[in-house]
Amino acid sequence: MFVDSHCHLDRLSEHTHDGDVDAALAAARAAHVSQFLAIAVTLDDMPGLAALARRHQDVAISAGLHPLAKVEREPNVEMIKEAAEQFAAVAIGETGLDYHYRDRVSIEVQHERFKRHLIAATELELPVVVHTREAKEETLALLREHTDPNVAGVLHCFTEDIEMAREAIRLGFYISLSGIVTFASAKSLRELARVLPLDRLLIETDSPYLAPVPHRGKPNEPAWVVEVAECIAAERGISVDEVAMQTTANFYRLFRGAAPDAPPHVQQALAQAGLV
Repeated sequence: MFVDSHCHLDRLSEHTHDGDVDAALAAARAAHVSQFLAIAVTLDDMPGLAALARRHQDVAISAGLHPLAKVEREPNVEMIKEAAEQFAAVAIGETGLDYHYRDRVSIEVQHERFKRHLIAATELELPVVVHTREAKEETLALLREHTDPNVAGVLHCFTEDIEMAREAIRLGFYISLSGIVTFASAKSLRELARVLPLDRLLIETDSPYLAPVPHRGKPNEPAWVVEVAECIAAERGISVDEVAMQTTANFYRLFRGAAPDAPPHVQQALAQAGLV
């Protein structure tokens, strides 16, 4: 049993099951992926994501504005909170800082946007989904200032160094690894996969982006989160079942709003992990 903790179901490629989200989800379930967190890139995504979640019991959604998304009006804290509450989001984000593409959205705007999301997450007591790239110190500084360690969140699609990962964990956050960990060039990420506490790891696809080996070059899809788990298991010298069980328990520990209507086999996993 696996969880795809970060996917963009409303942006799946037309080359993925002919663009049929229902078919992509069915393929993932056949690969034993039992839960999906569909991530918002803008608040305008929310109605469509909410409709998708209503059709599929195993899909939960977030509410937020990506750090690189361009919008006519920047949402304030209340707008973010209202969207999350109206559409029953279980998380805030994705949000964060991306200095690699600072020419797309200015650093000043990214900082203010990130801060507003962190405040909204704290006030709603919802975990925050953080996108961070080449902005280590600034990201950690804002997390220290504006997050509650009892709620915290996840640094998704993590590609930074082990020092940042350890500090984020100290602040109560989880670290999520994507298909990048399978790339031949990602030796430092595989080292991180070996040494970080397993009870602080999540797995994701970030689909339709970043397809893992052996699917590189193709549009990614939720079923392929299994390859991420297999890579982590190989690096740690443990079974894939252990990675699946622990990362699933971690997901529901963090995103509690996704758990109440989970199917019986998920409830069993929660009970075994002492979460219900």
